[in-house]
Amino acid sequence: MKMRFSVSALSLALLASAPAYSANEHDAHHAAEPSAAGAVAELSEGTVKKVDKAAGKLTISHGPLKSLDMPAMTMVFRAADAAMLDKVKAGDRIRFDAARVGGAFTVTVLEVAP
Repeated sequence: MKMRFSVSALSLALLASAPAYSANEHDAHHAAEPSAAGAVAELSEGTVKKVDKAAGKLTISHGPLKSLDMPAMTMVFRAADAAMLDKVKAGDRIRFDAARVGGAFTVTVLEVAP
């Protein structure tokens, strides 16, 4: 008798939570899409301290990163595209955007500053 009640209760709990999960999952996808007005990310400024092509990483001393709610500091980022690493060298001033991709801080946009 207890087993039948537990299975019924579990089934009911799963059914009750499915619509809530679907709604949250749906909203999460829309939140990630940029709006037409805000399609261009605000780029942060920084200085390349090190380029590690073998590891696919950049060390950047940067100002505040609004996209990550992060204060100014020096840290290592992954490059979203290995070709980014060929565009810069240590000492270059850059403008960039970064995001968490697969749990790693990753440069997603990179421009050499004039």
